[in-house]
Amino acid sequence: MEAAINAHDIDAFVNCFANDFVGEQPVHPKRNVTGAEQVRKNWTGIFAQVPDLQAKLVAHTIAGDMGWSEWHWQGKHINSTEFNMRGVVVVGLRENTIAWARLYMEPVQSGSNAIL
Repeated sequence: MEAAINAHDIDAFVNCFANDFVGEQPVHPKRNVTGAEQVRKNWTGIFAQVPDLQAKLVAHTIAGDMGWSEWHWQGKHINSTEFNMRGVVVVGLRENTIAWARLYMEPVQSGSNAIL
């Protein structure tokens, strides 16, 4: 998946997902996704809006049919604003594809050092 993102290879990326994939973003429920074709549509848009997008898989583990990964995604939007997100993705695996995922990706805060 990391190589597919970094190559902006939408076909290789979408092949990571089951056709009936269900993606949830628990802190942003309006961003939930159903189906590999919706993944294709969303990520085609991301690649178009962030043409230099690069992903770094910081850490990952797989146990049985579940996986956990920590990601850092960076680039610049076509309007030159920064795209910089970090977070964790929890996935359910089925037949070498991602059947479901819960994404906890958030923009990296710049500026203040305050926790609150």
